[in-house]
Amino acid sequence: MRSSYRAEDVEILLKDITGQVEPLENAEREKRIQQGVHYSEMLPKEHAPSEAYLKTFYDALERYAPLTAWAVGNLAEKIFQIKGNHAVLVSLARAGTPIGILLKRYLKKRHHINIPHYTISIIRGKGIDRNAVQYILNRHAPENIQFVDGWTGKGAIQHELIQAMQDFPEVNSGLAVLSDPAHVAGISGTYEDFLIASSCLNATVSGLISRTFFRKDIIRENDFHGAMYYQEFEKIDLTEKFLSRVEEFFDETLIPEIQPVPETNAIEEVSRIAEHFGIENIHLVKPGIGEATRVLLRRIPWKILVHSLEDSEHLGHIYQLAEEKHIPVEVYPLQCYKACGLIQRMADS
Repeated sequence: MRSSYRAEDVEILLKDITGQVEPLENAEREKRIQQGVHYSEMLPKEHAPSEAYLKTFYDALERYAPLTAWAVGNLAEKIFQIKGNHAVLVSLARAGTPIGILLKRYLKKRHHINIPHYTISIIRGKGIDRNAVQYILNRHAPENIQFVDGWTGKGAIQHELIQAMQDFPEVNSGLAVLSDPAHVAGISGTYEDFLIASSCLNATVSGLISRTFFRKDIIRENDFHGAMYYQEFEKIDLTEKFLSRVEEFFDETLIPEIQPVPETNAIEEVSRIAEHFGIENIHLVKPGIGEATRVLLRRIPWKILVHSLEDSEHLGHIYQLAEEKHIPVEVYPLQCYKACGLIQRMADS
């Protein structure tokens, strides 16, 4: 699989399907998704970010690189304590891949170990790439595997992983994530819903790789799940810019976090939001900064909920995207999250 990641950072267990699938604009994808077509059977048409939005990304990167590095260090130390020198990182493409790379670089810098790092696909409703899991198990002891993702929203991917790994009971299905506002991951860097700058962009901060793809006419029985490479974005790729900027802060003193006791159940909060806005399908509620950002980037949002309209420090990029796409932003008394994206049924539009 082609990518703009360094070969020494990650082994990508994906089938390159570039040119075999025509990407679709968000409106067409949303229509098909709500008609029953699985999201993994299509690829989104991605566009270069606007100059205004790029400025917001750079501002977010500068503001949150130190906190991101701190969360990486906090999470990496937990992984090292559990797995030791034999850890094998398996990140979930695509949001988990840059996080896995940062964890790998941190452990090499702080503990002088060069641990394996793979990235594989997991798809909500279809499960994990079993061929990729078997590929890894043929090379490593199951007890050394640590799954990695970026953040939790409702915890859907953690639930999907638990279900999928019932067929591989010797492998721990707990996720390691930087930000776990849903309080559902196995281990996390923090419970705070903070902005990880890699969530602000699509392929141009993800190794120029698309989100993962699974359709049986293209992905055969023995294939890995697929993804395409966005060659047209090579001149505006910011993947290494994000990684290296966060890495610069690995030398900061690491102070272990006192994990707070959640005041409310995140899943109950999502259910209350769905009920309040008359949304029957819980999958149309996308809580957390990362999920709200992805809704704005690749879905057709109805509105964006935020805990405040005066929080440019955390939500500036969301305000900018919502303005560009003419999506209303509404204040809502969020407790576990700072933002939440709502997707309206196309029939209601």
